[in-house]
Amino acid sequence: MLTALMWVAVAGLTGSGIYLGLVLLAAGRFTGSKRAVPEINSWPGVSLLKPLYGDEPRLRENLESFFRLRYPKFEIIFGARNASDPALRVVNELRREYSWVSVAVVLAGEPDRPNAKVCAMTKMVAKTEYEFLIISDSDVHVEPNYIQSVIHPLLDPAVGLVTCLYRGVPTGGLWSRLEAMGMSVEMTSGVLVADMLEGMKFALGPTMATRKDALAKIGGMGALADYCSDDYVLGQFIAEKGMEVVLSQHVVDHVVLNTSMRSSLLHQARWMKSTRCSRPLGHVGTGMTFAVPFGVLGCVAGVLGGHVGLGVAMLALGIANRIVQALVVGWGVVRDRESLRYCWLYPLRDLLGFALWAWSFVGGRTIRWRGQKYRLLSGGQMVREGAPLPAQPPNTSPQPESARMLR
Repeated sequence: MLTALMWVAVAGLTGSGIYLGLVLLAAGRFTGSKRAVPEINSWPGVSLLKPLYGDEPRLRENLESFFRLRYPKFEIIFGARNASDPALRVVNELRREYSWVSVAVVLAGEPDRPNAKVCAMTKMVAKTEYEFLIISDSDVHVEPNYIQSVIHPLLDPAVGLVTCLYRGVPTGGLWSRLEAMGMSVEMTSGVLVADMLEGMKFALGPTMATRKDALAKIGGMGALADYCSDDYVLGQFIAEKGMEVVLSQHVVDHVVLNTSMRSSLLHQARWMKSTRCSRPLGHVGTGMTFAVPFGVLGCVAGVLGGHVGLGVAMLALGIANRIVQALVVGWGVVRDRESLRYCWLYPLRDLLGFALWAWSFVGGRTIRWRGQKYRLLSGGQMVREGAPLPAQPPNTSPQPESARMLR
């Protein structure tokens, strides 16, 4: 038994070592391809879509960063379920302070499809003035040159969507920091490797820039309303229509809203379950990209088998693997100071990620999102608890090979 465990540990450390090698190559490719955004005489008008849901940590600072954008012609369309949403108080304060910014508010009402955010965005798109759209979450903070950086690739008609990497910004406590490091390092690594191996076939929710003609080709925003991972599906649908999905060189801040252990674990468990249902083969392959769990396994097998030195060496190898990843990706790619300062903590995040990954296979298909329970279906669709299954079967198009590298 100890010999079998040792071989599993060796296989896992080998797999995670190969993965780290791919991450280093992908990180070098990304940072080496950075180019300044060229000056253009006439930039197109842009509509920014900002769905809202309640008060959040740093909400005012996040929203204000969009009012401070330096761009010749843009509007911000905010969407809320009803007028009592406390986030609208912040919006109204900012509207008074930045009176020259064009702002509109859409009250979407109760959703008639499972994904309430998409239901709201469908109505928000209908209110937009411009052809170019940028969808970003309320927990995102951006730099003043954000629009130019994101929109520039979309000036090519062959490009249908642009998305951005993001660095996690903790809001207090260990659990917030661990989740933020997962965003900066774990997610970024998977995206970079996927982009290197196959190109982008998906989008990332904090920023999704597109055009109305691209949305029309996939059936409009409403085509995403039955899916949990609407960002991933939007990029997938656009890529399937033959349009290019581009990973921007611009990096945004993604503020972590969960500060308690319970809220953080529930949020990450929901995301893991959604990943398992949206791209099952890729999710299974993710297990071989973790390093520290296999180092721990090797250490235990080595100590119990009388090979203490070998066991300790395997644990040290797993820890070193993750520290290198945190430094190269977290600091070297997305410039996350937390990843530089707390790189020694990232191995703990790796253990937590493995536990959440394992739980996604045994924790059922029920998730709770904004106070409502949903069942996840194969292909990434979801239905409210007690509601009948959708009339249309879930999307069963083949998952891209790059999804195996996403975490």
